[in-house]
Amino acid sequence: MDPGAGIVRYKLPRYNPPSMPPPPADEIEAQRGDKVSESTPPTNASSGGDPLATITQSHGEHYNATVSYWEDVNDELAIFRIEPDQGPVPAFEAGQFATLGLPRNHPPVAGADDDSPDDRRSEKLWRRAYSIASSPHERRYLEFYAVVVEGGEFTPKLWLNKVGSRLWLDPKIEGDFTLKGVPEGRDLVTVSTGTGLAPYLSMYKSFRDTGRWRRFVIVHGVRRAADLGYRAELETLAAEDRSLVYIPCVSREAEDSPFSGIRGRVTAVLEDEAAYARLAGAPLRSDDAHVFLCGNPDMIDQVETIMHRRGFVTQTPKSPGNLHFERYW
Repeated sequence: MDPGAGIVRYKLPRYNPPSMPPPPADEIEAQRGDKVSESTPPTNASSGGDPLATITQSHGEHYNATVSYWEDVNDELAIFRIEPDQGPVPAFEAGQFATLGLPRNHPPVAGADDDSPDDRRSEKLWRRAYSIASSPHERRYLEFYAVVVEGGEFTPKLWLNKVGSRLWLDPKIEGDFTLKGVPEGRDLVTVSTGTGLAPYLSMYKSFRDTGRWRRFVIVHGVRRAADLGYRAELETLAAEDRSLVYIPCVSREAEDSPFSGIRGRVTAVLEDEAAYARLAGAPLRSDDAHVFLCGNPDMIDQVETIMHRRGFVTQTPKSPGNLHFERYW
């Protein structure tokens, strides 16, 4: 089965209205990660007419970027790109995150408590931080890998319009989940669940063919094979680049499906030393590798315990180590 089957891609000419300064700090409410028990699921019925026109007219002062590309991996996952209105994207390091913003009624969500134009809260922004999947060398756009959260405050609104949607991009890109301080020529083992794959894509694209590592191992865990975003691209890259090892894992795939990869959680790969060595082409040793963990906090806790038993040390702001992680909620 073609791993790209079912993927739908959209790309339209960039919408380029006059740029406006970011909203005042006191008009922004920051919360990282969508909540899972907020308003009812979104509907276009309450936006009235052309959603893009209505949104732009009502909140044009809050927007400084446009969604220029959208790829549906499945009904819940998407890869999208945003382009700033003015100039190249802000400079950043591979592994960092950007903050995106939408007014609370962009467009209104039926049944929510923030869809009244007379409500002062509608002038504020919901903000969400997303790890960047594109390379710092790509200055035209920022690419993100995201999941829509039913009842969430941010992603259902973004999913309504997709390509052409206007949003706010914080000009300051942040984060310490980078390769800074990691010695060259080591094995880099990157472990993720779901959309936690994104920062590793940025790292790989940024340093490919530079000799930055001996092996770049990507262990990506999801529930179903259909959730393996970037699968076709990573399989192609791994076939071309001997230093890249791609190990997809699925935990709830149907037994009769054609998926031939690892069935189980990412912990199964890392607990079994012989299995890891066979898949990666070399054993995982604490004196010769750095391990990165990104995604579900439970996965991070479990893998951290496994790595500690194998001699890895967690890096902290005050002490160096060879085990690094970033929790997604």
